Amino acid sequence: MKIGIIGCGGIANGKHMPSLKQVEGVQMVAFCDIILERANDAKRDFGTQNASVYTDYKELLKNEDIDVIHVCTPNISHAEISIAALRAGNHVMCEKPMAKTVKEAQAMIDAAKETGKKLTIGYQNRFRKDSRYLHTVCEDGELGDIYYAKAKAIRRRAVPTWGVFLDEEAQGGGPLIDIGTHALDLTLWMMDNYKPKYVVGNSYHKLSGNENAANAWGAWDPSKFTVEDSAFGFITMENGATIVLEASWALNTLDVGEAKTVLSGTLGGADMEDGLRINGETHGLTFEKKIDLETGGVDFYDGTGEDPAVLEAQSWIEAIQEDRDPVVMPEQALVVTQILEGIYESAKTGQPVFFK
Repeated sequence: MKIGIIGCGGIANGKHMPSLKQVEGVQMVAFCDIILERANDAKRDFGTQNASVYTDYKELLKNEDIDVIHVCTPNISHAEISIAALRAGNHVMCEKPMAKTVKEAQAMIDAAKETGKKLTIGYQNRFRKDSRYLHTVCEDGELGDIYYAKAKAIRRRAVPTWGVFLDEEAQGGGPLIDIGTHALDLTLWMMDNYKPKYVVGNSYHKLSGNENAANAWGAWDPSKFTVEDSAFGFITMENGATIVLEASWALNTLDVGEAKTVLSGTLGGADMEDGLRINGETHGLTFEKKIDLETGGVDFYDGTGEDPAVLEAQSWIEAIQEDRDPVVMPEQALVVTQILEGIYESAKTGQPVFFK
């Protein structure tokens, strides 16, 4: 199966290309980046000897030998490139978030349906061992009706200072759309609840203006920090369930954690605060158990690897080969985008946002 990579920056080098390289029966035969040197480097490190290199994705899409496109560009171009790739006859893996807006995300789904090609979104945290185990617990009904959850993506001081992360026009937002999207996807997937009723949200620019700030990747430039530094949402689902979403790149807190979920159901609860813990009550007493994820036995997807990104790539390619649905359905990713867009809108207007 021949793969084309559009966008050869950080996420492509950090996840997509190294993972695809470990999947049998896959060749990366085309690379595109607006910076030619990055595309050439990607070919050297991950491509076939005769792989093609482009600076214009439209030229890459003329290559009829390609079966699959991985879209690894800034959020602003996710929809445009994904739709073009689908219409050119390719299956598409688009990096998260699905798109900047719900309208763009819906257009991506429409294009996939029109072309009959598969579309998925890069939510690799579903493939973590703790996530896979907890999802099976939820599927088996061990927690009962999950009516309260917390989606957590809190960094104390870890603002990405490279690329376009701080550019609201290019990305559509900051930590909410960047890492909050992972926590929300994970939580909705566990609950199997994709029907939001309304959201209320706030976003903050409280620390983004600080000069010479402490930061994992060095001090940020306040003049370029046009996105929020933290954002929080209160989500009510149609069935009455509540989700609290927390996201920050910079926040004065010691309660940190990324791509984590806390679930409370009628029969039990679960969290990822100290490993994977399940709680409940039995025979009139409460209990807590911590799951030992090092003993093996929870491979729910084909493939022997344990790296979530590799499992994501394996599962995606197998879905194409076996003509089955990918683990991350685009309709699910659309709901994530819908909720994020609602939180941003509520933060601007100071009003709740209701969904039709």
